Amino acid sequence: MVIKLALILCLAALIGTAEPIPGASTNVPPSAQPPSAQPPSAQEQTAAVQAAQRAEQIRTACIEGRRFICGRVLQITPEGLVVDSGYSRLLSPPFDQSWVVRGTASVKHDASTFEEKKPDAICVGLVFLVKIPQRPAVKDYDYVVIHGYPAGEYCYVPVPGVQKTIRRYSASLERAVQINVEREQK
Repeated sequence: MVIKLALILCLAALIGTAEPIPGASTNVPPSAQPPSAQPPSAQEQTAAVQAAQRAEQIRTACIEGRRFICGRVLQITPEGLVVDSGYSRLLSPPFDQSWVVRGTASVKHDASTFEEKKPDAICVGLVFLVKIPQRPAVKDYDYVVIHGYPAGEYCYVPVPGVQKTIRRYSASLERAVQINVEREQK
């Protein structure tokens, strides 16, 4: 008797929480439904699929272009950091404990290092790093060690009147994909 009563209460609760199926009313013809309920056209679907495929291709290219940004911070801007990368010693202990190594560390730039064209290679040269972690805070002339994903170029002004175009990397894969997709759409 108690089991039957519990079963009836459970069924009543389930029926009371059921939601109507959108567009299931047989009294309203499909053309009278609001525009938001209309299915997308074949062209819209094709465009959405192509955009998703292109975004996935860009994501794959970003992963293939991933580099270790390991170098000295030369300039801090509101958008990111200008880094002189190529300090491979930062990838080994005791420097590999955090993404920021204080500028008081004694690390030399590797003169013989060259950048390989493969994922996780050490990035060499001046780069601009965006979408960095907020903690710990970075100061001028600190060192950074972090994965970077290619995100286009950045116009760097080392001194007034001088401009250099350098590679831009993002510490976030999602942001790198977003930057590259936006750049393609322009």
